[in-house]
Amino acid sequence: MFADPEARLDALSDLSQRLLAAARARGATQAEVSCSEETGLNVNVRMGEVETVEATRDRGIAVTVYFGQRKGSASTADLRDSSLEATVEQACAIARYTEDDSAAGLADAALMATDLREFDTWHPWYIDADRAIELALASEAAGREFDARIENSDGASVGTGASLGVYANSHGFIGRDRGTQHSLGCALIAGRGDSMQRDGWYTSALIADELESAASVGRKAAERTVARLAPRQLNTGEYPVLFAAESARSLIGHLLGAVSGGALYRRASFLVDSVGTQLFPSWFRIEEQPFLHRGLRSTSYDAEGVATRESALIDAGVLQRYVLGSYSARKLGLQSTANAGGVHNLQVAANAGDFESMLRQMGRGLLVTELMGQGVNSVTGDYSRGAAGFWVDNGEIQYPVDGITIAGNLRKMFEAIEAVGTDVDVRSHVRTGSILVGRMTVAGDTAED
Repeated sequence: MFADPEARLDALSDLSQRLLAAARARGATQAEVSCSEETGLNVNVRMGEVETVEATRDRGIAVTVYFGQRKGSASTADLRDSSLEATVEQACAIARYTEDDSAAGLADAALMATDLREFDTWHPWYIDADRAIELALASEAAGREFDARIENSDGASVGTGASLGVYANSHGFIGRDRGTQHSLGCALIAGRGDSMQRDGWYTSALIADELESAASVGRKAAERTVARLAPRQLNTGEYPVLFAAESARSLIGHLLGAVSGGALYRRASFLVDSVGTQLFPSWFRIEEQPFLHRGLRSTSYDAEGVATRESALIDAGVLQRYVLGSYSARKLGLQSTANAGGVHNLQVAANAGDFESMLRQMGRGLLVTELMGQGVNSVTGDYSRGAAGFWVDNGEIQYPVDGITIAGNLRKMFEAIEAVGTDVDVRSHVRTGSILVGRMTVAGDTAED
């Protein structure tokens, strides 16, 4: 880990200013610099034996220059003066030979963040490799001992990382950030031959003390794995589908892809020209919350220095805005939404209760716990993915199912959402509970009776 993170941030800040000055000296009208440093430790064990121990230390310096509306970029990991000078020169050479792009340039100076906050995201975990291995072994052992039908393992892992970053540009903006991320996971295999099933569990957090215990992760991985034994197929038909929270995130991910600037200005989205359109039921809301204390993606500024703000993406079921950086905004004749680099802590509002109450509300249908494949057409919104999970009847899980495909159209699926649960999966910056879609086509082995 970094012995003195503030000193390293000071050094990266000074470096960014040197590079900006070098770009100006070569005639660049605008320039921006991103500097990052990361350290980490990752261990993997399998079947009671250590497989890998990896200590990492990475660095990256990226320089982008503009000569009018001609852009050039170059990067390096070498901090020697000669390498830094060569990087700036290379970026400038590229810019001189590119064509003008009317959307190119820094984000507007008036949008730069001025209120730079801390969000308590720096909590290094001073763990050595021996202790990390001990935790991973304990997690795997707890899972393997949980049930005699667990005879194999895909292993357990422990990881910890810390990152420092500085972004600066020729508007005079300079932002500094630092963060940590820790994880512990286990994946197990139950059964034999063609009847084998695999599943797992993991925990992640900014603070090591907030991780689930190693034994708990192993046991949960075992419970999930054993529950999948002896799966059945379903009759093909139309059923309600409940996406468990960890699978429900993918639905929000498809929405984000469709309302992101790159897809929109290329006309490669089924949600082109959809701001102000009712996409979801009237109770449905998604809010971006970039200022959360200890949020996984909390920040005062985006990847271009634009000030972030709390705002709704969906309100009363209506799409309020797109997800834009400055380039895509200019291509669309709009203004940046401070989403260069992605979204910052999305919260999907719940309108229902916990997981068990969601099962009861569905009554009879398919619970999806795993999705496979990439069968989503971003232009039409057509959706078809392999799935596994459980058949539910009378509001209770009856048996596992796999070898099925769920299909629909995302626009119709969004309209058909009946409930969002309070069982939020906190391991992602997209925070949602389970999502119940009222009806989807489920392709199984035979037609529904």
